[in-house]
Parts: sequence; structure tokens; C-alpha cells
Amino acid sequence: MMRTYSLTVLLWSCIFNAIHMMPPLKRTNKHSHSKRITGLSENGGKTLHRTKRGWMWNQFFLLEEYTGPDTQYVGKLHTDQDKGDGNLKYILTGDGAGSLFIIDENTGDIHAAKKLDREEKSLYVLRAKAIDRKTGRQVEPESEFIIKIHDINDNEPKFAKDLYTASIPEMSGVGTSVIQVTATDADDANYGNSAKVVYSILQGQPYFSVDPETGIIKTALPEMSRENREQYQVVIQAKDMGGQMGGLSGTTTVNITLTDVNNNPPRFPQSTYQFSSPESAPPGTPLGRIKANDPDVGENAEIEYSISNGDGSDMFDIITDKDTQEGIITVKKRLDFENKMLYTLRVEAINIHPDPRFLQLGPFKDTALVKISVEDIDEPPVFSRPWYLIEVDEDAKEGSIIGQVLARDPDTTMNAIKYSVDRHTDLDRIFNIYSGNGSLFISKSLDREETPWHNITVIATEINNPKQSSQIPVFIRILDINDHAPEFAKYYETFVCENAKAGQLIQTVSAVDKDEPPRGHRFFFELVPEFAVHPNFSIVDNKDNTAGIMTRRNGYSRSKMSMYLLPIIIFDNDYPIQSSTGTLTIRVCACDSRGNMQSCNAEALLLPAGLSTGALVAILLCIIILLVLVVLFMALKRQRKKEPLIISKDDIRDNIVTYNDEGGGEEDTQAFDIGTLRNPEAREESKMRRDVIPETIFQIRRTVPIWENIDIQDFIHRRLKENDLDPSAPPYDSLATYAYEGNDSIANSLSSLESLTTEGNQDYDYLSDWGPRFKKLADMYGGEDSDRD
Repeated sequence: MMRTYSLTVLLWSCIFNAIHMMPPLKRTNKHSHSKRITGLSENGGKTLHRTKRGWMWNQFFLLEEYTGPDTQYVGKLHTDQDKGDGNLKYILTGDGAGSLFIIDENTGDIHAAKKLDREEKSLYVLRAKAIDRKTGRQVEPESEFIIKIHDINDNEPKFAKDLYTASIPEMSGVGTSVIQVTATDADDANYGNSAKVVYSILQGQPYFSVDPETGIIKTALPEMSRENREQYQVVIQAKDMGGQMGGLSGTTTVNITLTDVNNNPPRFPQSTYQFSSPESAPPGTPLGRIKANDPDVGENAEIEYSISNGDGSDMFDIITDKDTQEGIITVKKRLDFENKMLYTLRVEAINIHPDPRFLQLGPFKDTALVKISVEDIDEPPVFSRPWYLIEVDEDAKEGSIIGQVLARDPDTTMNAIKYSVDRHTDLDRIFNIYSGNGSLFISKSLDREETPWHNITVIATEINNPKQSSQIPVFIRILDINDHAPEFAKYYETFVCENAKAGQLIQTVSAVDKDEPPRGHRFFFELVPEFAVHPNFSIVDNKDNTAGIMTRRNGYSRSKMSMYLLPIIIFDNDYPIQSSTGTLTIRVCACDSRGNMQSCNAEALLLPAGLSTGALVAILLCIIILLVLVVLFMALKRQRKKEPLIISKDDIRDNIVTYNDEGGGEEDTQAFDIGTLRNPEAREESKMRRDVIPETIFQIRRTVPIWENIDIQDFIHRRLKENDLDPSAPPYDSLATYAYEGNDSIANSLSSLESLTTEGNQDYDYLSDWGPRFKKLADMYGGEDSDRD
């Protein structure tokens, strides 16, 4: 059974301002194609044939940003299968279905539930279908339709930046492009004028303008100067709807800076400058600064200063301070108040980096006059030369004047000057100077060979102002005279072979001389007159300051003469001629057939013929070893001496001799004779103990006997001297007690205690005869007036 179904969808759109009409829904009965569907039915597999109609949905529009009180009605979905009994259910699927777009299941009415924004989404694709509520069967196949959001002007133009920064050189021409600003509008550019933007300038006139279509900012005034104004702020507006009334707009700010160009020459603020300088100012001393003003900045303001002319251009200089762009005037040469008191300079300031575009504005340089006055000060003396060179012969006599230095006071007062030698440069005081006239003279003898040059310093000082002084170097060259005789250049070890032939050269000698003649050395060699014709040797002068020693006979014998002494006279050719005699020692040696020396000792002849050099060396080594052994034996023997008298540290008794035996008792009178100390008249005898043999501590000395009438003090002094000089005396301290009182003094007692026993006055005049040591005592007791005093 064939059945044809038709589905009708009605879509109404509300048109805002009656401008846009929504096209009516066109239902097409045209069959785009027929498709036969074959299948088995429930009634015995009968084939069913059905033709599906194709539906074409046009594009519909819906206004964005709807602000009405109710939801915005979109349209109605309806099929002619709907009998109005509520058996059909309408379903809407696709973009925004159920959230943005809501359909009434019973009636098929579609509403927009929310306000739509075209800038977020401009096109929605939806699908509609109708189903039977009871069976759930789809009455019509699913159909698709499109809802396009219609744009309204709800977005203002927006610039890419809120703030732009740009720069342009000053003095730029009118219409010079500065920067381009761009604004975009989110509205639909293809629908109406909502997105058509027009640019205009709100702030920045009349200096700048903007292209209304491109947004390019350009200069509007000619020759804008950075020096007058450097910063500009321009406000640009972008308006949609082609700039018409009711359009939306946005703004941005552009900060424009005028960059500097070199369009200003330097200018001095004043035409004349005044400076002063003391005449003692050393070269390089700054005197002052001048500056030419340049309104430009950076390298466009860099200035170079120079002295163009003036009478002081060779005395002063000017340099440029790169940091401050100032000209620093400095002293170039030494100033002299007495010579010139005022200088005039013409100083020029010029730009280093001129701009060719602005050369027509005039020369980019300026000049000023600088006057410098020189101040007078008290100056030190000035020598006539920067240094002095004096030559003197080394044989000059002491006190001889060798030269003179001159200095003067450059001031107008012309103070007197005195001269002196700086002794730090002449420690040996070889030279001296007359303080009044500056004449140098010799104080000690000179020796060129010891010191060929002397460098001294002479000081000139003002007499009225000793603080003003100056120094000058004096170089003294000592000229050579021929005062040294030539001598052999070295010590020559000369030998002649026993088998030498006559006329054979055995030695070449040369000479040296401490003198330095201007024409160079020339030495002559001769034998002394006593050996002018030597029987054994002769000398030949080689004319080159050397001489050869030649043999005069065949064969020499060591047994007869082992050594020859050959005196040679060496003299020079300078004036006065100096000569010396040098003795050449010639030994006779045994040589091989080729003339090589083998032995020169005469003792070698006495040795056996078969004794070789190695054997001699071995014998010599044996002798050395024996000597070493003997020395070691003696050293060990000396170290093994007897123990000291004091064996233990606890034994502190003085001068105790330990015998390690028991004494002989009271009857032993030979152990030690102390009577010697008590009786100075006793004879010294060495008495040894006869009962035991004591250990010998040191060698017994034989002392000089003490003769009669000797005083005990002399005895003690002699013993003390003997112990001091005796190398074998013990090194420790010993205490000897001499319990002996000497004889009475021949002068008797001087005590005044005994004077009470005598009657009458005592005579003390003899005290005056005892010498100056008793003068005070004689004054006290001697004379008649002593008692009264």
C-alpha cells in the first residue's frame, strides 16, 4: 500500500523596524528523486513502495541583542499529519537546541530563550522532526534549516594599543608620516556600515593630521623645532557607521617626540674672557674654562675648541672636555713675567658633526677673545745651561779649577746667588765649588782607571731667600794619561819539551794596559838587556800586541835544569812611555813524539820505570787513609779523659779530691799541708801521699817558690794569676781560706783613738808628703789653725 506524507513547517520572523522581510517558507512538491524501498511486510512479505520528498529550507534571520520583555519568536514547526489531537510530538535538535532555542512539543512554536550575539556566533544549524507519541515512530524524516543572526551596530571600534609612541626629526616637512594607527570593529563588515571605521584627530592640531581612511598620522606644520617644543600628545578617534551620527567610536593616544638635528651653531655667551696665571705655572696647568652654548643635544652638540690666532698661541693650549663640552685653557710653555705680561688669544668653537641640510643657516662655529695676564712671583735661580760637561786630566793637581757654572736670578730684583755641591752626589768630597762665582775645583786626586766619570749636582740658592734654589747636573769626565805600565794579560804556564828543536814556538804572550790611549794600544816586547842574547830562548814581536817565545837550541834536560826564568820587558808607545818587566817561568817537561806534555817533575826521574800513574794514586790514597785513622784515634783518646772532680750533682763540697779510701787518721800528716797557707815563708814543695796512689785529676804544676819577705797579698795575686793562666786548672769555683794577718804598717795607726793617750799636740805635717790622696786629711789635721777652724 502506497501512502504519501507531507510535512509543512511554518517559520515566522519578527522584523525589527520593518527593514528586512523574512522570506516565506517555500514548500516544494517537486520530487528530487524517487527511491523505491523494498521490504517484507508483516502480511506475508508483500513489497511496499514509498516515495521520499526532499525539502529545501531557505536561510532565515534573527535579530541579535533582542531586549524585548518576552522571548523572541523564531517560527513554527508543523506537519499536515498533525490533527490537533496532541498525538504528535515536535523535536528540535542542533546548535543551541534546548538552551538557546526552545520548541513547544505540542504546537511546534520555536522561541529564542536568550539574547544572541552575532560576534560570538553568527550562524546556527538546526534539525526538526515530528514523531508519534504512542508508537514513537517518526512521522516525517528529519529536516535541517539554518538561522542566521542578523547584525546590529553594537561594537565600537578598538585600537590595537591604548598608547602609541612615535618620533620624528625636527624641521621635517609638512606631510611627513609619523606613525599609522589601526582600529578594528567586531561588527559585520559585509552588512551595512556597522564596521566601516573613519579616523579623525581630537587633540594635536594644528601640528599633526591623520588620514581618515588609513589612520596615518602626518606633520601639519613646517619646521617644527625641538628646541621650542619636544613632546606632543595626539588623540586619534575611530568611528564606525562611516563617521555618521549615531556611530560608535573609540580613541587612542599617540606620544610624539621630536628628535634633534644639528640645526643650531655654537655661540659664546660673551665675546671676551679674562684669565691670569702665575709665571711659575708648569706646562699643563689649567687656567680656566670657556663654553659655547649649543641648543642641540647628543653628538649634534659636540664642540671642538681651538686657538685660531693670537700672540699667545705658542704659549697656551686649549682642550675640549667631552663630558661638559667646555674648552679648558692650559699652559703650554713656561711663562716669564719679565719677558711678557699679557697674552691675547682668539678661541674658536666649531660643531664636529654638521648637517649638510642646514648649512645654509650659517657657519656652525663661533669665536671669542681670551686675555691672559701673567703674575710675577719670586723665582729660583736659572742656570745658563740645562747641564754642564767638564773634562779634566786625571793628573790634575788638588785645588785646580776645572770649570765654572753660572746662574742668575730671573726676577727684577736680581738677588745674589751662592753655589754649593750636593754632597749626596759627591760622598767622597772629591770636588768643591766657590760659593761666590761657581768655580769648581778638585779637593782630592783623581784616578780615571778607578772612576772614569763623576756625576755631581750643583745647587744655586738665593742669598736673601734660601727657599728659592735650583739644581743642575754636572758631568765630569776624567781624561786618561799614560800612568800605567803594560803587563802580561794573564799568568802563563809555559813549558818546553826535552826533545824540542831550535826555532820552535813554545808560547805566545800578550799584554794589557789600564790606560786607554786615544789611538789605541801598541805594545812592544823585548828581553831585558842582561839577556838580550839569551842562549836558550828568544822573543819575537808579532807587531800585533803579542810576542812569541822561541827555542834557540836543540834539546833540554830536566836533570840539569828543570825550570828557566825569562824576564821580558813590555812597554807602550804613549807619552810618557811606560814599561814593566814580566818574568816568564818555563818548565822543562817530558813530551811524546807529537809534543804533548807527559811529566814536568824532576822527581819523576827517580821513580822506577815500571811504576804507573795508577800505582802512584793508590799509594797516595793509602797514605791519606792512614792519616785519617790516626786523627780519629787521637780524637777518641782525647774524649776518654778522666772524670771530673765532682762526680754527682749532689756533691757540692768545694775542691774535694775523692780517693775512695779511708784516711790515715790524725797521725796522717802527709795528706795535705795547710801550713803553707798560714806561713808565707814556707817553701813550696809537691808532697804526695805515700800510703795510697790518688787518681790524677790534672797535671801537677811546678810553682815558683815564694821567697822571704814576700807579702801575703802578692802571694794571693800570684796564685790567682797562675790559676788564670793554667790551662789544666779546674773550671769550677774553689774557695781557699788564708787565715793569715800581715805585718804591721810602717806608717803605724792613723786612728785618733790612740791620740788620747799622748799628751800635747800631735804633728801631722807629714801627711802633706803622702801625695794628693791624703790632701784632704792633711788639711784637716795639719797646720796650726786646724784646731781653731
